Amino acid sequence: MPALAAIDVYEFDNLRQEERFRVLTEELRCPKCQNQSIADSDAGIAQDMRTRVHTMILEGKSDAEIVDYFVSRYGDFVSYRPPVTAETSILWLGPLLLLLVGAVVIVLLLRRASGKVGDDDGGANE
Repeated sequence: MPALAAIDVYEFDNLRQEERFRVLTEELRCPKCQNQSIADSDAGIAQDMRTRVHTMILEGKSDAEIVDYFVSRYGDFVSYRPPVTAETSILWLGPLLLLLVGAVVIVLLLRRASGKVGDDDGGANE
């Protein structure tokens, strides 16, 4: 028995709308799949989100209005580019902090290792 696959077909008034749809569906994260955009996800909620994006584009909504709509419903998580706020600051500063901590640890380990080498040589001469 052949497998039946659902294929979303969306019609647009012009190529600009189609391009906006493609970009927006790649920028919005599926709330169920978490690591997939709504363009890549087969989840029902992703299909509903794609349909809503299509409708909003045809209604003349801006990209910012569309993203804001989904953020208001699903939170900043739904965007692959969350805004810099107090709640999302760890997402933006976390990698920098980890790099800084790693550099400090490496420096401390190198200093400790160079100090032990000098101590071992001094004890061998006595």
